[in-house]
Amino acid sequence: MKIEKLGFIGLGNMGYPMAKNLEKAGFPLSVYNRNKAKAASFEEQSIISEDIGELVDHSDIIFSMLTNDEAVSEVYEKILQREIKGKLFVDMSTISRERSISIASKLKEKGGAFIDAPVAGSTKPAAEGTLIFMVGGKSEDVHRARPYLEQMGKSIKHLGANGQGIAAKLAINYFLSTIYQGLAETILFSDKLGVSRGQMLEIINDSASGSGATKVKTPLLVEENYSPAFALDLMLKDIRLAQQAGADYPLLQTLLETYGKAHDQGLGQLDVIGIIESIKS
Repeated sequence: MKIEKLGFIGLGNMGYPMAKNLEKAGFPLSVYNRNKAKAASFEEQSIISEDIGELVDHSDIIFSMLTNDEAVSEVYEKILQREIKGKLFVDMSTISRERSISIASKLKEKGGAFIDAPVAGSTKPAAEGTLIFMVGGKSEDVHRARPYLEQMGKSIKHLGANGQGIAAKLAINYFLSTIYQGLAETILFSDKLGVSRGQMLEIINDSASGSGATKVKTPLLVEENYSPAFALDLMLKDIRLAQQAGADYPLLQTLLETYGKAHDQGLGQLDVIGIIESIKS
């Protein structure tokens, strides 16, 4: 297998451990983050790029993990100013399908290739390299990226053309938003009835109603410590993206109202299960 030079843009809560897994695997890696302090620990083994253009020029495959449509657009506007023929871009951000497909088209016009590859999983799976990638793009581009995605995730689901990875991500996060609101309401109800949180969560997790989503949030609910693995504001963003993509179902307005209220109360930087603090207020 030809070992290609990798670039990684965006070293936030998710991007940092994902890029670290590529570094640990020994791949030639350049990283860029707007806040340079987040990149400092890559100095010994990898290259810290001064700007996005420098990173693109010295990389064959460029990964990006960014916050929202605006951040992705800002980065790819700079990328499109470079010579990108033959380079592959892998955007793992959760953004709108329209924006993702538009960026793919512009890159292809300049001779580049693009796949959308958002992930299922938060910071712990990112650190463990057990994310699930939902991928949209050409088969040959997915094949080219696969050896590197496999260092960051346990499963790669190729779902079709550009935009289909994003489609699956919006659908799964819509489902997760309902799970977290339902879990929060259930815990508040059991609190009211005098059942301890620890015992109630054991019952949930040992029964058919339990899932990976409920288990990972159990320590946060028991300790009432909502340090973010996945911020509430990011879930609100994804619910709104689902609405833009055509989700029009009975729970949608409730989700928008509940998560929107939490944002307005200043709870948006809590973990998503911090929605419990808004519901009980």
